[in-house]
Amino acid sequence: MAKKVQVPTTKSAIMAAIAEAAEITKKQATAAYDKLLEIAYAGANTPKGIVLPGLGKLIKAKSKARTGRNPATGETIKIPARTKVKFRVAKAAKDAILG
Repeated sequence: MAKKVQVPTTKSAIMAAIAEAAEITKKQATAAYDKLLEIAYAGANTPKGIVLPGLGKLIKAKSKARTGRNPATGETIKIPARTKVKFRVAKAAKDAILG
């Protein structure tokens, strides 16, 4: 029978799990995690985005202006163009989660 992994749900719990698994201090784990986020945010600003192997791709995408409908009143409204962040899940992550 496989050992059940306890899933941490807070940042401090995640940092503690990383520190324990990597045999480093929580402070080092937090510094590494924060640096990973910094790299991911900077990479998302590049034209091709950034690939986090085994997890997915973080990209900045532009959406076009369009017409929408106010659900409360049914009134037609204009939705302006905007820039948004997209995350595309990697196949490896889908396989690991969905089986």
